[in-house]
Amino acid sequence: MVTTKMNRQPTTVDMELGSGIAAFESRQFSIATGLLSPLANAGDPQAQYRMAIMAQNGLGMHENHPLAFEYMKAAAEAGLDIAQHGLGFMYMEGECTERDAARAVHWFTKAAEQGLPGSQTTLAMMYEEGRGVEKDPETAAKWYRMAGFETP
Repeated sequence: MVTTKMNRQPTTVDMELGSGIAAFESRQFSIATGLLSPLANAGDPQAQYRMAIMAQNGLGMHENHPLAFEYMKAAAEAGLDIAQHGLGFMYMEGECTERDAARAVHWFTKAAEQGLPGSQTTLAMMYEEGRGVEKDPETAAKWYRMAGFETP
């Protein structure tokens, strides 16, 4: 019998992740930290992303920018679109790491290619302004269209 995510029984890890995400979303950050930290350290991208947000902003723990960057980068490298956007933002704004517009473009592109409208829009603006890339109105227009905006 083939077991898929759709028909398998939830594991303890699934339940801990679900509980950790629920605690995060209900702003119970100390509980979320306790549940998500072991999962993030074990390599779960969803847990890593949320731990990055909490470490960056001092939610349920002391603010820790190096840890926030480490978790966000790990989740982004694992392919989590929202983490790719978050890492792009960190590089664009110089939050938790050095400002690097070219690296920001790299990560926004990865998230935009997965269909994340916020990344598509940010990428369009970067091409429009020439931040991290050469100014390219045609590429900017393409990303704006993909994000659902009308372009002239």
